[in-house]
Amino acid sequence: MSELAPQTPDPALTLASPPKWRERGMSLAIFLILLGTWWAVTNLGSVPAYVVPKPQDVARWLWVGFTAPLSHPTSLWYHTGVTMWEAFLGFVIGSVLGIVMGFGLARWETAERVLYPYVVAFQALPKVAIAPLFVVWFGFGIEGKVLIVVIITFFPLLVNSIAGYHAVEPERIDLARVCGASEFQTFWHIILPSAAPFIFAGLHMAAVISLLGAIVGEFVGARAGLGLLLLQYNNAMQMGGVFAILIVLGALGFILNYAMQKLEAWLSY
Repeated sequence: MSELAPQTPDPALTLASPPKWRERGMSLAIFLILLGTWWAVTNLGSVPAYVVPKPQDVARWLWVGFTAPLSHPTSLWYHTGVTMWEAFLGFVIGSVLGIVMGFGLARWETAERVLYPYVVAFQALPKVAIAPLFVVWFGFGIEGKVLIVVIITFFPLLVNSIAGYHAVEPERIDLARVCGASEFQTFWHIILPSAAPFIFAGLHMAAVISLLGAIVGEFVGARAGLGLLLLQYNNAMQMGGVFAILIVLGALGFILNYAMQKLEAWLSY
């Protein structure tokens, strides 16, 4: 019995995928460089605090905001919870509507050709311009903010669902029908798995911009939320508080995108 020769890994493949610790180290290094540059510019330079605050001042705002009681008007936990709830409700409703309508329009091409131009025209409307209408119609409650998030998250899922449906090879659908598969079986076992990468691409985008929709709605009129707090700090020229809110929003966007990545990996397993 001859011995098998040991298999050596391809150097090209090894170089193409660096270890995760190296990638995380590079990300941490970039963060430290940016933080150090920020500190140097604001502490050693002549940049006024009302233009760019010092990192230690922003950290102080974050500490005060997250340690304040929930009933306190500056509590970041409370305002973050309000904004996240608005974004979550709008994201779920807008995503479901976008996926269902996307598959429906892709299934009936006549409806797609007739209705799609109107959807595009409505999506082209600036959300900041129509947000005041929602305040008039729904008041300062949560309904107007959720509706803005629905409108913002709906279009990416609609477009990606249509693209995912059309990306399925017609031969696979014809073969399933020849084999006696029902419309539901064809959709569930062939169309939906093939369109899943397109749908998740839209979900990644919609999850992040859902925060944008909630903030836009709170800018126009709200009783609570990070958008209201950001507007108040900006009007009072409290740049430390403004930067603190921006950091929170950036962290929330990262968390939402990371959660969608984990959900996609779990469903694809």
